[in-house]
Amino acid sequence: MERIFKRKIYQEMLRWKQSRNGTTALLIKGARRVGKSTIAESFARKEYDSYIIVDFADAPDALWEAVENISDRDNFFMQLQFIYNVKLYERRSVIIFDEIQKCPAVRQAIKYLVKDHRYDFIETGSLLSIKKNTMNIVIPSEETRITMYPMDYEEFRWALGDESTVSLMHTAFENKKSFGDAVARKLMRDLRLYMLVGGMPQAVNTYLDTNNLTDVDNTKREIIELYNDDFLKIDPSGKISRLYSNIPSELSKNASRYQVTSVLGRSENPDTMAEMLKNLEDSLTVNFCHHSDDPNVGFPMHTDYKQYKLYVGDTGLFVTLAFWDRNVTDNIIYQKLLSDKLSADLGYVYKNLVAQILTAHGNRLFYHTWPTESGKHNYEIDFLISRGSKISPIEVKSSGYKTHVSLDMFCKKFSERINNRYLVYTKDFRCDDNIFYLPPFMLMFV
Repeated sequence: MERIFKRKIYQEMLRWKQSRNGTTALLIKGARRVGKSTIAESFARKEYDSYIIVDFADAPDALWEAVENISDRDNFFMQLQFIYNVKLYERRSVIIFDEIQKCPAVRQAIKYLVKDHRYDFIETGSLLSIKKNTMNIVIPSEETRITMYPMDYEEFRWALGDESTVSLMHTAFENKKSFGDAVARKLMRDLRLYMLVGGMPQAVNTYLDTNNLTDVDNTKREIIELYNDDFLKIDPSGKISRLYSNIPSELSKNASRYQVTSVLGRSENPDTMAEMLKNLEDSLTVNFCHHSDDPNVGFPMHTDYKQYKLYVGDTGLFVTLAFWDRNVTDNIIYQKLLSDKLSADLGYVYKNLVAQILTAHGNRLFYHTWPTESGKHNYEIDFLISRGSKISPIEVKSSGYKTHVSLDMFCKKFSERINNRYLVYTKDFRCDDNIFYLPPFMLMFV
């Protein structure tokens, strides 16, 4: 059974429709299978008198003939209505260009379609910036661009029929109230299910249909195979696929950066490497976390873009990717997450979750490392966020341990720059000694 899930991006789409009134097209970016086409059609059905979906991944020959004469807008709009057997109404209809990256000519023409102002336009797409999708066209400035991510934890709770838990957690956070050990354990069990299923709508749909994590894992494998097919179309050498597939193994090393040479075997030409990384970033299947050399507000001014960590955009996909060579019954992460016995060496799963939560709530990702007094090891702050004129460090633990040497040393080193300090761990929410001890599900409120 295919479901239409409630998504927060719908409100952003409404704001665009009301504030722009057809003066721009809405461009929804996102990874494949994240739900762009579904939300676009759902929005069109509810907010307009009629709509046409032009799917460039499966378009009839007549559509391509119409595109060749797109400069004749009267004819183009008439052709669309005949091809899709839908009547369009001036200022009351919307045309959705799905998989717009497959038809650069129409994307370039958006400027003139918008200027015509008869209808609204929504574009959806992935891999929008790679060379073959932008070559020889002028990217229109008449686009309002929004990014769609996998379902966040609140959207996942909505999908399960739970409309109250997250708002109750928010109230507890605002009032700095603990839950009590029993409730905290229950909330963490709920979160661990989200970590296993993830936020890709197909995987969530499979879980709701079957309540079977083996079936969910198979759905996630299909999505990852689709991503790898896309990567191979961009880079037939397979290097981008290897960069993506090796994210769990690189994180498990607990190194201070993603080591490209350990994945690809040798140093790449800097320009080639930069293009591969840009294409990987543009796929929106990953979240880059860059090293901040001098942590302060305005992180990009003090960022080393050659030193970074990579996280998978969806933690459910991360779990499947981490044990790609085993089926779900042999997957240690499934077993240990379900039983709440995730060992320290699998703590990178929680770091991937934190990266996903921070990204979904509008934060760019930065981290900071510096040598210990002995010089033999490094201190590391996993994530840094800015709020106002101050910064907030976040240290992530995969357990209930309360030790936080790196957090303490960082706050001592940069005391004048610090706002709040957060330790993300797996026990009850509390605030002691100016440190917020947060279970991961409360990170959305910081």
